[in-house]
Amino acid sequence: MSSKISVSVLIPGKNEEANLPACLTSLQNADEVFLVDSQSSDRSVEIAESYGANVVQFNFNGCWPKKKNWSLDNIPFRNEWVLIVDCDERIPPELWEEINQVISNDEYAGYYLNRRVFFLGKWIRHGGKYPDWNLRLFKHQQGRYENLNTEDIPNTGDNEVHEHVILQGKVGYLKNDMLHEDFRNLYHWLERHNRYSNWEARVYLNLLTNKDDSGTIGANLFGDAVQRKRFLKKVWVRLPFKPLLRFVLFYIIQRGFLDGKAGYIYGRLLSQYEYQIGVKVYELRSCGGQLNTAINPKSAASSLNQEIEQRAT
Repeated sequence: MSSKISVSVLIPGKNEEANLPACLTSLQNADEVFLVDSQSSDRSVEIAESYGANVVQFNFNGCWPKKKNWSLDNIPFRNEWVLIVDCDERIPPELWEEINQVISNDEYAGYYLNRRVFFLGKWIRHGGKYPDWNLRLFKHQQGRYENLNTEDIPNTGDNEVHEHVILQGKVGYLKNDMLHEDFRNLYHWLERHNRYSNWEARVYLNLLTNKDDSGTIGANLFGDAVQRKRFLKKVWVRLPFKPLLRFVLFYIIQRGFLDGKAGYIYGRLLSQYEYQIGVKVYELRSCGGQLNTAINPKSAASSLNQEIEQRAT
């Protein structure tokens, strides 16, 4: 492809030096690329600039908006269309060809991209992981990520991960896949999902308590794919034995076993993830809606002194 495609790419990232080279190499067809960085301590900024990307620093204040919405509001994109790509994702040439064709079609305001997820070097094709549709290409003035009212939970990260884009306009689907493969090891997968489970616990509790969901994509069994998924999640959060059900659903009912050893490990990790969410929901309910993420040294010392005095008497 000789000329650049009139698309602005937004990459949210932090300490992603292992993934960025492959990601940025796959984005060379884009007219412009922005890495929105969160004060990385590795070579992320240096790598991004070496590929010609624009680097913008994001300072999260712990409240809404998070990184992607902030970027959509504040970055001066020179193109109408924005493509959001995570550091561990790649856009293959055939997908670029398709993007180049569809952005001239005024009928649609955005497009879903299908992700092909790799885990331990294996394409996880079963277990409900494929197809994996994500609204990533859209006219940036017409779309923003929903707010699921999780800002009061600490240690969830500064980036929208599972929130969906609310788009003003018609949405289409692209045929070619984007690739998702994290070049970091399982330590990072586990660390990331520990943060995600904080976020999920708040979402679960909001669903269980029927918290106001205005400003979000609502639940509707007869709506689009995202609305149906929300409806099913409202049912899911009320089911017992969710860790076991998660494994059975992924590995047996949705045939995750066909992906071999990688599929088995992935299913076990999803079950563990579901258990983490469950115990954090329990903690939220036990602690008045707040996760115990840190111990106050003064409070701990005071409690210890009181215990010593009580034993002495």
